[in-house]
Amino acid sequence: MSHPSDPHFAERVRASFDKQHAMSLIRATLPLVEPGRTEIHLPHWSGVEQQHGFVHGGVVGMIADSAAGYAAMTLVAPGASVLTVEYKMNLVAPADGEKLIARGKAVRPGRTLIVTQAEVFAVKDGRENLCALMQQTIMVMHGKNEKQIENIPGMETKR
Repeated sequence: MSHPSDPHFAERVRASFDKQHAMSLIRATLPLVEPGRTEIHLPHWSGVEQQHGFVHGGVVGMIADSAAGYAAMTLVAPGASVLTVEYKMNLVAPADGEKLIARGKAVRPGRTLIVTQAEVFAVKDGRENLCALMQQTIMVMHGKNEKQIENIPGMETKR
């Protein structure tokens, strides 16, 4: 595993996560940020359910994409950002539990592309059940900062 080139990678990743309003919309959190690894937790609530009462597959994809993408971001230089260019996800069991945990990891870091993986687990009665597997390709965008939100009414830039 590669090591972060930025000693402040965790703060940078957390600040980026805070800018992803889609994550706050679904009530997701980012409790773990380590070199090449992150976790996103999502409580199971009615706003993320599909018609059978499971967490919707699109929401499962959201947290898998972000967990793996942020795992990649832990390894890029300051001043670079990341962007998903593709992913393939297998839903292997219903997302049925009190919460979901998406564990992302960087598999093969490169200067331009980073291959990542994520596993998503449904936690029910204290037991984790694998519900999705994802493989992803991330593009490193050197010298491209993330979008600033300071000019959007009602939004403030977090620093």
